[in-house]
Amino acid sequence: MRWNLRMKAAERGIWKSTQMRRMLAEAGLEISAGKMSALWTSTPTTIRLDDLEVLCAVLACTPAELLICEPEAVAARKPRTEQATAGQGHSAWQPRLGRNRSAPPL
Repeated sequence: MRWNLRMKAAERGIWKSTQMRRMLAEAGLEISAGKMSALWTSTPTTIRLDDLEVLCAVLACTPAELLICEPEAVAARKPRTEQATAGQGHSAWQPRLGRNRSAPPL
């Protein structure tokens, strides 16, 4: 996921986090300066749905416009398939995840 808060704020003419913080307070969401700075400068690891709703109302956008999906990042995290590992000298057999089992007899 890519956090798109600053771009959406810029589209509404909001260039500073202090201005955004003031607008959020007017809409009923009091955010500390530290939390606002974190939201403004980096991607949050979590966000409350109530807070997201107020952000969207202030910016006149949807959550999908603030949280941009990046399917290529998900694809990069997938484990390699057996075919890909077989060509690299690895055994095609792999133990089940979470179980400590020895290899079957040959």
